[in-house]
Amino acid sequence: MIIIIIIMKIASQEGLLPGKSFEEKVRNAEFLKLKGIELAGRGIEERVKEIREVISSYNIQISTICSGYRGDLLGIDRKDRELALEDIKVRLKISADLGAVGVIVVPTFGGPKLPDLYPLYNNVWEVEKRLLIEELKELDKYGNDVGSYVLLEPLNRYETHFLNRVEQAVQIVEQGGYENVKIMADFFHMNIEESEIADAIKTGGRYLKHIHLADSNRVLPGFGHTAFEEPFRALKEVNYNNFMAFECRVPEPRLENLRKSISFLENIIKRL
Repeated sequence: MIIIIIIMKIASQEGLLPGKSFEEKVRNAEFLKLKGIELAGRGIEERVKEIREVISSYNIQISTICSGYRGDLLGIDRKDRELALEDIKVRLKISADLGAVGVIVVPTFGGPKLPDLYPLYNNVWEVEKRLLIEELKELDKYGNDVGSYVLLEPLNRYETHFLNRVEQAVQIVEQGGYENVKIMADFFHMNIEESEIADAIKTGGRYLKHIHLADSNRVLPGFGHTAFEEPFRALKEVNYNNFMAFECRVPEPRLENLRKSISFLENIIKRL
């Protein structure tokens, strides 16, 4: 009998951790026995030296870089699309230099910006998908060159019209045939868009490289009504062993409530 042990590494976005400085946040992450920190992507170019120096003194890893790039991959203006591509490349290089998994990428926020090209395409979504697949070819090559992943994130319908479910991200990754474009799944968005979170995770399968953790009310896991056990069982089934980062609201006192949520998740993992 072969027993597979899956280690799911709990992390947190840096902004959720108590502390005025980055080092204080790292110190608190280590106190909480977290495995990683997800960095905010905005303005990260100016912070690389500080981040590298701080983490060199701790056992905390950088899990991922969350967005923070300018432009819009599905914008109507070519300059907006080119700016997004270049900014994502900068973050991919930083991600590789810091030993992170990759950069979280949301193709666009809000409604469509591109025109409806019927009858050439049936709808705007098809136009956007073709454009994104081509853009991701460029990012895939760059990510492969530097050693970092593009992590496509589906969002709920209230935040974007495009890429709402894991299966849609899988279609794009498979049609593009990429090596370094993978998928990030977020429990909060899946709670809204997926009929079964566990099924969505199984659909994502081997393409999943990162997870965002939040309960039904976008507070820490264990503070809402999301049932985490079956989705975590699905993560075990697909041999997921990467980071799972908190992206949610943290009620005060933050340190105490983070500890409660970590314990809540660890107890679920132990029962799998």
